[in-house]
Amino acid sequence: MFARIARLRFLAPLLLAFPLAAARDDSLFTSSVTYCSPPETLLIQQFDIAYFAKNQSIWFNISAASVDSNVNVTANVMLNVYGMHPVNFTIDLCSLFSGALCPLPMYNFTGSDSIPLPSSLGVSGKIPSIAFQIPDLEAYAQLSLTEVNTGVLKACVQATLSNGWSAHQVAVEWATGALALLALLSAVCYSFMPDALAPFRLFDLLYLYQWTASTALLDLNYSSVYRAFATNFAWAMGLFSASATSPIQLSINDMRHLTGGNMADATGDSAVALVNRKLSPYNAIASSTLLQTNQLASIGIENLWASSNMTSGNYVSDISIASVQELSAAGDVQLVTPSSANILQAGVPIYVNSVGIATANSFMTVFLVVLMIAAVLLAVLSVGYCVLAAISRYGQRKQGYIADRYPSFARAWLLRICLIVFTPVTIFALYQWTLKDSWLSIFLSVILFLAVVGYILYSIVLVHRLARRSTPFELWARPDFLASHGPLYAIYRSERFYSTTPLIMAIFVKALFIAFSQANGIVQVVAILVVECMVLASLLVLRPHKSRGADVLATYLAITRVLCTGLMIAFVESLNLGAIARVVIGIVIAVIISVAVIVMFINTLVNMGIMKLVPGRYRRRPGATPGNLDAEKGADLNEKDWRPRNPTPERNIPLDPDVNQPYPDSPSQTLTDHHSLYSEESGSTTLGSLLPQRWSIQQSQPSSHSRSNSQSQYSSSQSNYSPSRSNYMSNASSPRQSVPPSPLRTQSPSHSRQPTIDEHPPFP
Repeated sequence: MFARIARLRFLAPLLLAFPLAAARDDSLFTSSVTYCSPPETLLIQQFDIAYFAKNQSIWFNISAASVDSNVNVTANVMLNVYGMHPVNFTIDLCSLFSGALCPLPMYNFTGSDSIPLPSSLGVSGKIPSIAFQIPDLEAYAQLSLTEVNTGVLKACVQATLSNGWSAHQVAVEWATGALALLALLSAVCYSFMPDALAPFRLFDLLYLYQWTASTALLDLNYSSVYRAFATNFAWAMGLFSASATSPIQLSINDMRHLTGGNMADATGDSAVALVNRKLSPYNAIASSTLLQTNQLASIGIENLWASSNMTSGNYVSDISIASVQELSAAGDVQLVTPSSANILQAGVPIYVNSVGIATANSFMTVFLVVLMIAAVLLAVLSVGYCVLAAISRYGQRKQGYIADRYPSFARAWLLRICLIVFTPVTIFALYQWTLKDSWLSIFLSVILFLAVVGYILYSIVLVHRLARRSTPFELWARPDFLASHGPLYAIYRSERFYSTTPLIMAIFVKALFIAFSQANGIVQVVAILVVECMVLASLLVLRPHKSRGADVLATYLAITRVLCTGLMIAFVESLNLGAIARVVIGIVIAVIISVAVIVMFINTLVNMGIMKLVPGRYRRRPGATPGNLDAEKGADLNEKDWRPRNPTPERNIPLDPDVNQPYPDSPSQTLTDHHSLYSEESGSTTLGSLLPQRWSIQQSQPSSHSRSNSQSQYSSSQSNYSPSRSNYMSNASSPRQSVPPSPLRTQSPSHSRQPTIDEHPPFP
């Protein structure tokens, strides 16, 4: 019956991507308990039960009371595992214990014990080993008491089961937070260089975290393993894990209730207990249609209780005390039905309650976190400015120059912070408008939304206005403007300065669908998939970055978003995809995102310059040094093949004749054919320049024809020559026009030696 679940054992290597909890005893235990119908006969204060595979025993801790008299009931026990029902049987309580339970006695029952299960039940053969290892098990047990004569449901209790393994781990939160802190320190160190990559990679890393968390905010039937994985990145959205007794959450509750808020506060128990029964981990509607009457007369209940009275103490000693204490955490029992007001729907409600934050408190939590970040930024910038101002007063010119540029540096970091908090602020501010819970929360959401979005739009308008009025090159020609608004365009090529704008628009459009389309998951996922495909297409067409490596990284992250969003179509509730298939897809998406995080970790180390410590990373070439390569890498020119400092030009370049002129050995060694050295038809020059007229007169046996040609050619050159820089630059830029020699410089006949070719190497 668990054959389909056993297929998940082939995914065991993938689970290595999750740093799960420490090793513990293989067990299944209740993680939450709720009423699935209004209690009439049986009241339960506590219900904890666990099965240990080590010795095939059951440990329980129950506190219940029967309040109705003369009630004869049958008990139905049903086990739902990933939408399947491997266990579903009904017991007539009147046939047990010689009728002692018929009618139900009216008394309180409180007890805790460990019971060994008889081997005749064959429980160990019905539960595969994978059930104790797969994280975030989707299973629950349901106990229903039905009156024998009338068929009225007298009591219904549901208990979700867990094996102790989960994709949500505190270690993952700390690891991702440490990586973000490392990227932040690298960004601060390199932020004085506008073209440095580290400040931009900080935004890319945090946006990857935020996007991962936002993928779990849609109205989809996620598998429990993916929802738990996505909560590892809730802190990047400003949703730090909290408890119902957290001072911050209690303060937000008081504020909401005093300003017209009437939504429920966060529960102290697991949010899984309040999840809609159509969604994971329930995967079914709790109703009487699922109950089937399968009488099991040979279950041996009497022998089970008899064996527990004799040997229960021996079984407790085999199980660790820490395991038993951990399992006793079901807490208070709440009533959850399809018509209950406290039921948690898919999307934002389930996600934020999974980290201990009430649905109505989500925006206010983000608001307080943004205020804390703004306060820290203001404090750090103030201290830094005071230090630089104090140093500049003691004659340090360099520090004084930095202090003059410090306001631009501060504005740049304010812009970076706005870009970082843009995703959570837009999502939860817009979502707060749909709740209509507290007028003060709505007012604060409007203020924060306008502040963050307004400053980003203001900076974008300034960048586009300057580029339109002059040229895009002007954006890099103004150091102050580049230092203050560089986070929007400094990483891109000059003709692609606008490439940040499509990304910001994409984030805003996705926030609109997340906030305002909570009732239709298929619209959300399809719209977001279209937006992600458009972002990917823009990167492939524009290739906006200065280096090929940066384009490859941005394209890889965009492909990751497109691929994962496309796979999430399987979570659409109307498709009714099987629970096991959704679990597999959720694990695949989690692995893809984990690989992207590892790639960003390596990229962060590279941008910090740690790769310089790796020996043998430089490829030696004649005339080049590792310093040259480092300079090009720092300027984000790693896509170009680095060359020596004095490269051989790829084409003929007109030369200044005043710089390179030959020295004849004697007056007789003069130019006899000026067409061999200077020709207007060829449009090129050779080594040397035209000699003055007095050299041509001293030629041995000159012909009148050649002399007249030389004089006419030289006089023509003099008449056309202009010593201005504009004429020289125009002549140098024309391939069909040569640069005439300067008439102000003549050669001295005192030189008696012609330079060799080694002393004056010709340029091609």
